[in-house]
Amino acid sequence: MTPVVPSRSPIERRLAAAGLPPLPRTAWLEIDIDALSTNLAALRRLAGADVPVRPVVKADAYGHGAIPVALALEAAGADGFCVAAFDEAMDLREGGLRGPILVLYPVPAAFADEAARLDIAVAAGEGRALAETVRVAADIDPARPLGIELEVETGLGRGGFAVAELVSAARLVADSPGVVLVGLWTHLQAAEDPAITGAQVSAFDAAVDGLAAAGVALPARHVAASAALMTDGIMAYDGVRPGLAVYGLVPDELDEAAVSGAFAAGLRPVMSLYARPVRVADLPAGTGVSYGPTFRTARSSRIATLPLGYGDGWSRGLSNRASAIVRGQRVPLVGNVAMDAVMADVTDVQGPPVDCSDEFVLLGSSGDERITAAELAQQRTTISWEVVTGMSRRLPRVYHAAAGPVGLRTLTERRG
Repeated sequence: MTPVVPSRSPIERRLAAAGLPPLPRTAWLEIDIDALSTNLAALRRLAGADVPVRPVVKADAYGHGAIPVALALEAAGADGFCVAAFDEAMDLREGGLRGPILVLYPVPAAFADEAARLDIAVAAGEGRALAETVRVAADIDPARPLGIELEVETGLGRGGFAVAELVSAARLVADSPGVVLVGLWTHLQAAEDPAITGAQVSAFDAAVDGLAAAGVALPARHVAASAALMTDGIMAYDGVRPGLAVYGLVPDELDEAAVSGAFAAGLRPVMSLYARPVRVADLPAGTGVSYGPTFRTARSSRIATLPLGYGDGWSRGLSNRASAIVRGQRVPLVGNVAMDAVMADVTDVQGPPVDCSDEFVLLGSSGDERITAAELAQQRTTISWEVVTGMSRRLPRVYHAAAGPVGLRTLTERRG
C-alpha cells in the first residue's frame, strides 16, 4: 500500500508567498510558533491558576532560536524568562524582549551595573562571588537596584548556598545598597524519584523557614522545571520555570503513565528538521558510501545525499543507525555522517524514483510516520535536550504558524 502523505508546498514557494527570502541551502528547521503557544497554555494549566510561568530559553531556546521564541512566548503571556548566561539575557533585551529575565548561573560582578540597567536579575550561590557583586553594586541607582536571586543547595551537588549559609547571604543582600533580594530557588536532581525529590523539597522548605525565623522578607520561590511540573504541581510555589516541555518534548526520564495528564493537555513538538537531496544516484552493488566506508551497497541501490551533517548538529553517532521519512515512508540513513552530508537509501521507496524534488523529514512527522527527539537520543545514547540544543546556528530556521511562514533566521539574515 502506498503511504498517504499530506501535500506540502515547496519551502521556496511558501517563503515567497510570505514575502521572505529563499533559503541558502536545502536543509532547514521549521519552528512551530502555534505549538509554542499551545504548550505554554498546557503548562500553565499544569502549574495552576495564578502561578507565574517563566520559560527557560537558554542555549538559543534549546536550539529553536532564542529571540523569536521568547518574543512569541511573551506575546502568548509568558511571565518572564530564564537563561544561563548574561550575554544570553543581553541578546534578548536587544531583540526586544521586555519581560523579566533571570540568569540562572553566576554572572561576573563587573556586569552588575549593566544587569541593573537592563532589569536583568542574577543568581548567586557562593559567598565570595556574592560579596564581590554586592560591593560593585553599591553605587547602582537605588531606584533601579540589581535583583539577586539566591540558589539553595538541596542535594543537586552543583551549586547554591548550603541551608546553613543562606541566612547570612540573604541578610547581606537585604542590608546592602544597590541590590534587592527578589528570588529563592533550587533545582531538582531527579524529579522522577520521590525519595530524592522529597528530601530536596524538605531541605528547601527548611531554608525558607530559616529565613522567615531570621526576619528576612521572603522573596518569590521556585523549584519546578519541566519534569517536576509534569509529575507534581504542588511544587509550583511562586512560579515554575519549564524548559524542555515548552518545546513540546517530555523529559526522557519520565514514562508515559507519569505524564498522561501533560499529553492530554496537548503538548506539541515545536521543532522539525527537513532536507531535500543535492544528489540522487544509482550505485552498483559493492559501492562504499561516505568516509570509511562503514556501509557498502549489497545490491544496486539508489542513494540520496542530504546536505546536512555533524556540522549542523546531526551527530556522527547516528551513522548507520538513524532513518528519515520520505513520501511517508521510513528509509535508512547509511554510511558515516559527514560534516555536511548524510546519505539515505531510497531504493525501496514506492512510486517514481526519488529525486532532488523530494522532501525528507529527519525530525518530525510525515503521514503516519514520526521521528522524535527521544528516538534520536536513544540511537546516539544521549538525551532529548542535547538533540535539539545541538542544532547548529548555520541551519536556517523557518518560523511558521497555521497560515504559513512568519519569520526566518539564517546566518546572515533575521526576518520576522
